[in-house]
Amino acid sequence: MEIMKNASKQLLLRLIHKLGCILPDKAYLKILFRIKMGYKLNLKNPQTFSEKIQWLKLYDRNPQYAIMVDKYATKKYVAEIIGNEYIIPTLGVWDKPERIEWDKLPKQFVLKTTHGGGGGGIIICRDKDTFDKASAIEKLNKSLKQDIYKDFREWPYKHVPRRIIAEKYMEETKEKHKNYINTTSQTGNLHDYKFYCFNGAPRLCQVISDRAINEKIDFYDMNWNKLEKMIGLICPTDHISNSNDTIPCPLSFEKMKNCAHLLSQNIPFSRIDFYDISGHTYFGEITFYPASGLGSFYPIEWNKKIGDWINLPL
Repeated sequence: MEIMKNASKQLLLRLIHKLGCILPDKAYLKILFRIKMGYKLNLKNPQTFSEKIQWLKLYDRNPQYAIMVDKYATKKYVAEIIGNEYIIPTLGVWDKPERIEWDKLPKQFVLKTTHGGGGGGIIICRDKDTFDKASAIEKLNKSLKQDIYKDFREWPYKHVPRRIIAEKYMEETKEKHKNYINTTSQTGNLHDYKFYCFNGAPRLCQVISDRAINEKIDFYDMNWNKLEKMIGLICPTDHISNSNDTIPCPLSFEKMKNCAHLLSQNIPFSRIDFYDISGHTYFGEITFYPASGLGSFYPIEWNKKIGDWINLPL
């Protein structure tokens, strides 16, 4: 019965995506929300985090958002606010994967598409000698065809030029500082520190770890107290869990908090992402619609609690 239900849901999602080009944003989001979330989208009096994210897609349309979500253009924007020392160096930018100048890239690097959300358009090269360029080009071309505006009505992405950038490869190192040990997994994965910010106030830090092996999600408050058993934003079918242990507080936690505060000013909700490399803060990205507002926090009461922190400019 559950298999049939999921199959019907997937069929409906494929249908709505095909019809999306002829539907206005509001109608499209109402249908998509009902299919994905299982309840009616209330735009007149939104209460949950998911509902308010849909409201923000429709009615909070600051033109600067298109710059802030562009993985290339945002570097200059962010540097002007917090400083260039927080920006991961760019090694090159191209409009097509076939034009990537491989010979000019170092032994290790990261490729990203500039217009996409999530990790779909990210490729990590740890050894150029064994790197599969053909596979990378294929994946990048596939990512360039993705349209987050069309599929999820995340309107800022409608105006982002589709490009590929190469960035310096960043890796955590094992380093002791007082009683702190900054650990890295066997694959060298970076911990991803994602700050949930509300009109300039960071209130939660979501930590992603072991992304390439067995992804873990944990939440911490602004005093680095772990919120036990909390997880999100995920779908009910996702198999993601908390880490077994408390993740040590990153050396640059206070600096990351301050940068998140500065970058999220006058924005009802934003998520500002950072990395900690040997105690130095590096900016990752800015997003306004985590999981496009179509995932859930668990325990379920967090959907309403976090929604209460978003003050909509009604």
